[in-house]
Amino acid sequence: MSRLAIAGALAGLLLLSALVAWQGWHEVLRAVGQAGWALLLLAPLRLFTLALDVRAWQILLKPAPTFPFLFWVAAVREAVNRLLPAAGVGGEVVGVRLVRTRLPDTAAVAASVIVEVLLTMIVLYLFCGLGVVLMARIAAGMRQVWVIAAALALSLPLPLLAWWLLRHGAPFQRLERWSLRLLGARTPDLDGARLDAAVLRLFGRHGALLRALGWQLLSYLLGSLETWYALRLLGHPVDLATAVAIEALTQAARHASFLVPAGLGVQEAAVLLFGFLAGVGGEVALSLALVKRMREIVLGLPALLSWHWFEARRLHQARPP
Repeated sequence: MSRLAIAGALAGLLLLSALVAWQGWHEVLRAVGQAGWALLLLAPLRLFTLALDVRAWQILLKPAPTFPFLFWVAAVREAVNRLLPAAGVGGEVVGVRLVRTRLPDTAAVAASVIVEVLLTMIVLYLFCGLGVVLMARIAAGMRQVWVIAAALALSLPLPLLAWWLLRHGAPFQRLERWSLRLLGARTPDLDGARLDAAVLRLFGRHGALLRALGWQLLSYLLGSLETWYALRLLGHPVDLATAVAIEALTQAARHASFLVPAGLGVQEAAVLLFGFLAGVGGEVALSLALVKRMREIVLGLPALLSWHWFEARRLHQARPP
């Protein structure tokens, strides 16, 4: 783990501890205890929205492995990004590695992940923009909402620049030449020309891009049901518009804090802030944040263990007798 990741994790842990100390353990535990075992239903809800994300990925990946296999890979990707100090991109690297065991065309697999991530950025802007509009109608304090809106507007050139570079800049050929000058040898499995060509082919499939974007947007919208359902169980029901606003702005804050591993502390602070703006009590909002974190752990740990078993089995089979 790099020093930057360690510093980010420590800062996030300190922030989380401060939030819990501020709201008080007893109040948080009381709110969670009131909800009871029904909170476990949040796990299958996330599996359903993850299946929508997998459908979007499957549209981009041709030929695609079976849906159950891609679903497992997507679960591992999410677990790596949410539970390991991977700076938000480690899951994508692991996903390419795993899919290559079924589809050896590295360029096609990597291109599908790159374009999927770019579509996710576009969907995130649309979703967060919707959240800003809804929160502006709901919140009593507008300053924080407009700060988020300004941050989204100022960062919008970044995905646009990424899209232009992928379409016109041949970035992976440049990366390959830079690697050749730096290392003095070609990097294994990196064929910049093939990867650039695979990305351009995906950009030419306009119908597939729109369908994938639609599935991802639906996944984000239905993911707001997690917030809506959890708040009902925690004793503070809200309408769907409020749930979408809280979820969207929390996602914006989490993705903006990619330097903090797993968004530790940042996600909890965002839920607390935007829940407060939407009229949700502090202990209930922090309980919601901790419930979301526990759901990530409940689903992520089995995925990481299955990935470990898969890699160990591959090493054992590759070992000469």
